[in-house]
Amino acid sequence: MAGRVEGKVAFITGAARGQGRSHAVRLAEEGADIIAVDILENIPTAAYPMATKEDMDETVRLVESTGRRILPIKADVRDRGQMNDAAAAGMAQFGHIDVLVANAGILSFEREDFAAFTEVFGVDFLGVVNAVDAVAPHIPDGASLIITASTAAMLEGTTDRMGPGGMGYTSAKRAVARYAHDIARLFTARRIRVNVVHPFNTNTTLIQNDLMYKTFRPDLENPTAEDAIPAFAATSPMGVPWVEPLDISNAVLFLASDESRYVTGMQLRVDTGQMLATMTAGVAG
Repeated sequence: MAGRVEGKVAFITGAARGQGRSHAVRLAEEGADIIAVDILENIPTAAYPMATKEDMDETVRLVESTGRRILPIKADVRDRGQMNDAAAAGMAQFGHIDVLVANAGILSFEREDFAAFTEVFGVDFLGVVNAVDAVAPHIPDGASLIITASTAAMLEGTTDRMGPGGMGYTSAKRAVARYAHDIARLFTARRIRVNVVHPFNTNTTLIQNDLMYKTFRPDLENPTAEDAIPAFAATSPMGVPWVEPLDISNAVLFLASDESRYVTGMQLRVDTGQMLATMTAGVAG
């Protein structure tokens, strides 16, 4: 039985671990070959270490264990030239790119150094623009562009209170949502879909780190993940502290597949109902 994305090639940024790795493996399980892009070096103001070559090696192993092919590429999404080269390398290897998953993103808790705003915005917004621009000359009619944003960044008084780093995150994710809406209009004539996935807290390094635990439990000197669980869960109408990367990957799979061939311009929230408190009944989000 053919997979849901059988024969497609997916270009995924931030693919070495976390949600990006999960997306790569899930799409490979359903028949896609993968172009896996990641910076594989630290960013100074990020709240946690970036993925490593060893992380990328594990993504390669997991994708290859499904029987699909993968091309790992070290590239910085902030660098337009590197992204163009990555897309060209993917085309040389596979001959086509059918799906973009612009997943790379960082968060910073830097409260003093305004360089944190620039670094976070550079990855989380300009990195998306660079990824789209890099693959756009290569994608066929009917392709799918999927962009990762954030439910938390859409809410007032959340990440934007974390200083320049949090402001950069909020600004970038909100800009991404608008950017995707606008470019979706440009691609409709070619039946190329552009959609955004807004995850809830997701069980990856972005939230599983000491600085995030301290943000959620400022009353404790050295809070652990267990200490922070009630505070995480309090942000969810369903009462869950976080979702798993696979929960987001299943949404990505739907948008990558032909099942969503007429779905475009959508802001798909996998957020346990977090946005409902801010929405008026009958108004689409």
